[in-house]
Amino acid sequence: MSVARVVCAWRAGRAGRATLAALAFATGAAVPALSELAAQDSRDRARDAPPVVVASKPFGESYLLAEMFAQLLESAGLAVTRRPGLGATEIAFTALRTDAIDVYPEYTGTGLVAVLRDSVTEAMRRDPRLAFDRVSREFPARFGVRWLPPLGFQNGYAIAVRRETAERLQLRTLSDVARRGRDLRAGFTSDFIGRGDGFAGLASAYGLAFKSVRPLAPAVKYEALATASVDIIDGYSTDGLLAKFDLVALDDDLHFFPPYEAAALVSPRLSRERPDAIAALARLSGRLTEADVREWNRRVEVVREPVATVARDALASLALAAPGATDLDGPVAEGTRGGAGFAEFFWARRLETLRLAGEHSVLVLVALAAAILLAVPLGVVLARVPGIAEGVMQVLGVLQTIPSIALLAFMIPLLGIGARPALVALWLYALLPIVRATYTGVHHADPDAVGAAEALGTTAWQRLWWVQVPLAAPVVLAGVRTAAVITVGAATLAAFIGAGGLGEPIVTGLGLADTRLVLSGAIPAALLAVIVDLALAGVERVVGPAHRRARRPQSAD
Repeated sequence: MSVARVVCAWRAGRAGRATLAALAFATGAAVPALSELAAQDSRDRARDAPPVVVASKPFGESYLLAEMFAQLLESAGLAVTRRPGLGATEIAFTALRTDAIDVYPEYTGTGLVAVLRDSVTEAMRRDPRLAFDRVSREFPARFGVRWLPPLGFQNGYAIAVRRETAERLQLRTLSDVARRGRDLRAGFTSDFIGRGDGFAGLASAYGLAFKSVRPLAPAVKYEALATASVDIIDGYSTDGLLAKFDLVALDDDLHFFPPYEAAALVSPRLSRERPDAIAALARLSGRLTEADVREWNRRVEVVREPVATVARDALASLALAAPGATDLDGPVAEGTRGGAGFAEFFWARRLETLRLAGEHSVLVLVALAAAILLAVPLGVVLARVPGIAEGVMQVLGVLQTIPSIALLAFMIPLLGIGARPALVALWLYALLPIVRATYTGVHHADPDAVGAAEALGTTAWQRLWWVQVPLAAPVVLAGVRTAAVITVGAATLAAFIGAGGLGEPIVTGLGLADTRLVLSGAIPAALLAVIVDLALAGVERVVGPAHRRARRPQSAD
């Protein structure tokens, strides 16, 4: 090979190497840019997607875990809507499987027994993974919902007594209670009394019999036990209140209770359409310990720290902090520490209380207006056709007797959660007083006035609209006043299905055993009922004198 050819080949090789180097440099510079563009595109899609609806059940640990879910999602750039304090397992799960909410914290034992209605095997009691395997297979097949991997801790039932009672009766296990606790007064939550893995099954397994068994709200039961109003209650193994009241949790020596591993339960829509949300939530799986959760619960339930603050600190301790996460909307995020008095606490929440009072007023006014639009014409028609009046009243009376929570839960599959099912329920409850008052007022209008109108040759419909309805107006307004007060009270229960209003702090306060929070909703609700009643009383006074003047005989000139 000649020298010239060698030189040419060397130059060509150098040019090729330079070209390859340039391409490599360009590619290396482009990859981060493309990655950033892809990440930005992913963030844009997450921001434009519908918010992820994070819910909880109404007790402290559920509030805490739900807020941790919410902050994790927000740290991943996802929009979040919070629905804390849904009434019970049935309400929360129905909302989830109908895509009214997207995720809430649940426990494998609850899913196994309360939802699937399965029995717990001895193998499941020995190995909690078997219970998780069962629910993670059956839930997608039956309901389309999905369990994410467990969070890492269990929160089982803990039957607790005062330390003095345990020492006096030498109670260490539930078998000891069966032998020496027949004179004890029990106070259990309604959920525990009615569940297969609750009191009925426990009593059968151990042969338990108590002097009395009373249903108690979660917040009330600890105070009732501390004040010796009851002697034994149901709690949870991670409760912060067990240490506060120096209670003794009795050993389940027969291993009756199933495993209760905590996990995120996600909706069909979220599982199908939002892999970004699933990935964010999965970061928490396997990271929580029972000791950590018990301490976080203590801060929420005993120290009264805001749930959002405790959740943020918990995520930071796990190196999963959510920078910039917003506080939980509503009463769970607010308040002061446990030492603050009610006046200071109420003043700190004044703006939140005004917002909730506005929501409450809208619920009441819309439901009441809709009820008036139907009930008054219906009452008039019944007065004209009295033969069917009693049957219609009985139907409305049956609606009135349906428990509010049951009616709200029934509507979730049809209307979802939020204001719509609450408005329908409040509308149904308001019908009976107005229909009955309208029917009574029109049907029993002053017979002398009706007879005089008939003597003047008026038709039946003329007598109805010109005489009977005006005479019935005060009675109708009395029915509206009754319905309004009922509606203001019933609207507090709408918080159990995420409809807002002054029921929110009541429900949250019951879940967190915080009397101040309960009163911050109950007192404004009572004042609102008084204001509405006084306003309608003023309307009644305006109508009443006109009615009396219409009936007053004219003096002879």
